[in-house]
Amino acid sequence: MLELDAVRIATSERVLVRDLSARVGAGEVLAVMGDSGSGKSSLLAFLCGSLPDGLRAQGRVRLGGRDITALPVVERRVGILFQDDLLFPHMSVLDNLLFGLPAGPRAGRVARAEAALAQAGLAGYGGRWPHTLSGGQRARVSVLRAMLAQPRALLLDEPFSRLDAALRDRFRAFVFAGIRQQSIPAVLVTHDPQDVPPGASIVRLSAEHDSA
Repeated sequence: MLELDAVRIATSERVLVRDLSARVGAGEVLAVMGDSGSGKSSLLAFLCGSLPDGLRAQGRVRLGGRDITALPVVERRVGILFQDDLLFPHMSVLDNLLFGLPAGPRAGRVARAEAALAQAGLAGYGGRWPHTLSGGQRARVSVLRAMLAQPRALLLDEPFSRLDAALRDRFRAFVFAGIRQQSIPAVLVTHDPQDVPPGASIVRLSAEHDSA
């Protein structure tokens, strides 16, 4: 479970997120909605440990019962997906996936990566370069890389916004199926109500806040 307790994020001039508390269980999604400037991306940055200079935060974040509020990014085991797929252009699809996998014998890691590609409808694509893939294929590879890293929670920062309508529906289904299969809590930032899966909890942030 991912737990947020009384999270407050502010600049020197105004409060972006005020006293936000939430619980996200295994396989569940918390959707954070609001206009630009309402603090949605700042909240994700706080959860993954990369809050920019100039922002102050209070409150606690626990993951699996462990307080991770003060842990560095690399120790949190929190995955994140952005609008862009951020695949490494100088690496093959397979090597991009191997980058996400935990250390171990190469043969076993390759087998896991290839099995993931097959499950995603991309069998035989391991030797391809990212620039040869379609937008939907690149998006799927990006999700696979995040999931193969075995995150304990997943943060989604508008990952569907750059896709066309037909592709967006299929990609949503692919992402949320992975979250359920791996039984991890997820926080989705979006401005589009259609991005929110059935049964998700919703938090709405406002761009209008009191001064700090």
